[in-house]
Amino acid sequence: MKLAYWMYAGPAHIGTLRVASSFKNVHAIMHAPLGDDYFNVMRSMLERERDFTPVTASIVDRHVLARGSQEKVVENITRKDKQERPNLIVLTPTCTSSILQEDLQNFVDRASMSSDSDVILADVNHYRVNELQAADRTLEQVVRYYLEKARRQEILNISLTDTPSANIIGIFTLGFHNQHDCRELKRLLQDLGIKINQIIPEGGFVENLHELPKAWFNLVPYREIGLMTALYLEKQFGMPYISTTPMGVVDIANCIRQIQKQINIWASILLKKNYDFEPYIDEQTRFISQAAWFSRSIDCQNLTGKKAVVFGDATHAASITKILACEMGIRVSCTGTYCKHDEEWFREQVQNFCDEILITDDHTEVGDMIARVEPSAIFGTQMERHIGKRLDIPCGVISSPVHIQNFPLGYRPFLGYEGTNQIADLVYNSFTLGMEDHLLEIFGGHDTKEVITKSLSTDADLTWNSESQLELSKIPGFVRGKIKRNTEKFARQNNIQKITVEIMYAAKEDLSA
Repeated sequence: MKLAYWMYAGPAHIGTLRVASSFKNVHAIMHAPLGDDYFNVMRSMLERERDFTPVTASIVDRHVLARGSQEKVVENITRKDKQERPNLIVLTPTCTSSILQEDLQNFVDRASMSSDSDVILADVNHYRVNELQAADRTLEQVVRYYLEKARRQEILNISLTDTPSANIIGIFTLGFHNQHDCRELKRLLQDLGIKINQIIPEGGFVENLHELPKAWFNLVPYREIGLMTALYLEKQFGMPYISTTPMGVVDIANCIRQIQKQINIWASILLKKNYDFEPYIDEQTRFISQAAWFSRSIDCQNLTGKKAVVFGDATHAASITKILACEMGIRVSCTGTYCKHDEEWFREQVQNFCDEILITDDHTEVGDMIARVEPSAIFGTQMERHIGKRLDIPCGVISSPVHIQNFPLGYRPFLGYEGTNQIADLVYNSFTLGMEDHLLEIFGGHDTKEVITKSLSTDADLTWNSESQLELSKIPGFVRGKIKRNTEKFARQNNIQKITVEIMYAAKEDLSA
């Protein structure tokens, strides 16, 4: 645990709350101090949704500290059981409950005796896992609980559906464009003639989880949540899963071919036929997705050789890196992820498509790397967008963490063939943003004459005098940032703390030499 003003992945209890809140009629209770109950506001604001089960905070106050928490927590669980009648109540640990060394499992056992709802304790170690790992573990725990319950009640049906079907695992609330991706995945599977068995956790009901084994296969679009559940279902019921993210023309085709391989195993036996999706892949690639055409256009060819930096969660960072390098011919100078627990997989995916790999959850390391590489564009999270603003480098947001602008009302998936069009637009607009700012400056679109000399922490030792700032403001906006960084680099190498016009010209001559 560390003190930070920016975290790429939040604390464990947020991951548990996201999973619980994604299910219908599942109630989460967290034992935490006043102020930690911001999840409901965040969920309703970002998802713009009213129909969801809110989270309850069992507040830790002075009375709890004096008398203990058991009475209050059990009372909150039984009260919610009577008021809301949920199918499941999930009690989630927090750092506060860990510090107080509360026996939450005992609280759950006591509350279960007087509750009609199922009550479980989220099995996550608050000090060892982050938000994404906790979400993955909580989903697997809920699925395991209800499948084992169905087995005890002898209502578990593992016979396959009459026609090919799939479970989509890992779509949940506050995910990056998850709702749009879900619609695109449903359309993709429908086009292939594959029925949706269940989508979990978003919009799912826990009393229907016993029907998960009826699907022919599981589709896990994101590595961050769903893999543990898919592995459990594979081990217990022999259900195959596909974890290739259908993002980008190449990986969409790979994902569809894996689906074809899996369903043909049973289709040849049960339906006496085989499926061939190659004509569909060809039609969608040539006529629906514009990405293949765009990659051959003069607009994309103008981007060839330009440098980019990619950073985000493991799924999106790896996919965007491959799209930039393989489909658009853009040089990825550095790619990285904050999912340190998935480092081995990430390195394996991107090692042949970039110059450098960065695995860190420290945003200052990412900022220093971007300042050093000086890319033409950044593709990252909202933090990288802020870093790009400070360095005057355009940034396209491709991963969580995000804010409200990344929950658009319009349809903007990143997965599937429509997602390829969205990504192509994002990439092109990000690279051309600098030129657009220059045109706005020429035609007086907005005031860009003020030169921002603030930068990352590494630049705190440098100051620009008024004459050098005036000279810098005369430089066209689309190259100003690069010239500023080169000048500061020259000054630092020569132990110069105050930058003047003469230093600017000396840096220019040094660069030309």
